[in-house]
Amino acid sequence: MKDHHSKEVLSSLPHRGEGGGEASHKSGFVNIVGNPNVGKSTLMNLLVGERISIATFKAQTTRHRILGIVNTPEMQICFSDTPGVLKPNYKLQEQMLQFSESALQDADILLYVTDLVETPDKNEDFLKKVQKMKAPILVLINKIDSLAPDMASPTASLSKRRDGVPAAGEGSCQQKLAALVEKWQTILPQAEIYPISALHKFGVDQVLKRIKELLPESPAYFEKDALTDKPARFFVTEIIREKILLYYDKEIPYSVEVVVERFKEDDNLIRIEAVIYVERDSQKGIIIGHQGVALKRVSTEARRDLERFFGKKIFLQCFVKVDKDWRSSERAMKAFGYDLE
Repeated sequence: MKDHHSKEVLSSLPHRGEGGGEASHKSGFVNIVGNPNVGKSTLMNLLVGERISIATFKAQTTRHRILGIVNTPEMQICFSDTPGVLKPNYKLQEQMLQFSESALQDADILLYVTDLVETPDKNEDFLKKVQKMKAPILVLINKIDSLAPDMASPTASLSKRRDGVPAAGEGSCQQKLAALVEKWQTILPQAEIYPISALHKFGVDQVLKRIKELLPESPAYFEKDALTDKPARFFVTEIIREKILLYYDKEIPYSVEVVVERFKEDDNLIRIEAVIYVERDSQKGIIIGHQGVALKRVSTEARRDLERFFGKKIFLQCFVKVDKDWRSSERAMKAFGYDLE
C-alpha cells in the first residue's frame, strides 16, 4: 500500500454523491453477502487488488462491513465485504448480522456468494429479504475447484450462458454444478448465476465485466485516490486479529477484540501500541503463552504484515487484558466501536 494511505485516516472522503465526475462516469456500491466461510473475503481482496479483508480458513472471520474502492478514469466501484450471515447467539453476532442486512439496503449490485456444500435454503429469513431486492443480483457459486480441480484451471473450458448454466455434455461434475445452478435459479429467479473459484481466480474476470456493465451512471462517491473508508488503525486491529485466528484454536480467536491505543507516525517509522482483549483469565494465559512465546509470535508476524501494508518500519507492542464477557456486553461493544443502534 502506498505511503499516503498510511495516515490516521487513509483518505479524506466526501459524503456519498459529492464526488466529481462527468455524466458518462459510472459509480456504485457492489455489496458482497453470504454465509460464513464461503470465500467472500478472498473474493473481495481479488476484486479490489489489495488485502483489505481478513481471509482465513475459519468461519466468522469478518466482523465489520469493509469498503474497498476500485478507481478508473471512467468509473468507481465501491466493493463492500460483510460478515457471514448467521443466527446470532450474542450481541457481537447481532451487530454482525446488522452489517450484512444493511448491505441489502444500499446495494447498486448484490453479489450473493455461496459454495458447493451449503444448502441453498440456509438462512431463509435473510434470503427472503434478498428475494425482494430490486437491484441486480449475481449469485456466485464459489469453490468449484473442490468439485473438480481441473475445472478451475486457467485452461479449463467451462462453457456457460450469461446466467452461468454449464453447457450440456461436460461430465458428471458439470451435471452436479448444473443441478446446483438450477436450485439457485428457483430460489432467486431474478439473479444471474456464475460458477467461480476465487482462490484460483477462475470466472472472476467475467463477474467483474458484468459488474461494469451493470454499474449505474453516477459521479464518484469518494475521492478518486481513495482505497477504503476505514482509518489506518482499523487495519492494524484486523491484521493482529488475523494472526490470532491463524495461530489459536477453538473459541479463543472469537473471544478476542483488538484496540489500538497508540498510533504515532513519523517519516520512516510507525509506533503502535495495541491491546488484545479476551473474556477470561484463562484465555489471557493462552494468548500470552509460556514465557510470552505465543504473544511474541503474533506480534512478530503482525509487524511483518503491517510493514508490507504501510510500506514503513513498524514498532509494535501488544498487551493482553481481560474484559469479562465483552461479546455480550453493550457497554463493551460500544467501547470497542460497534454501533448498536
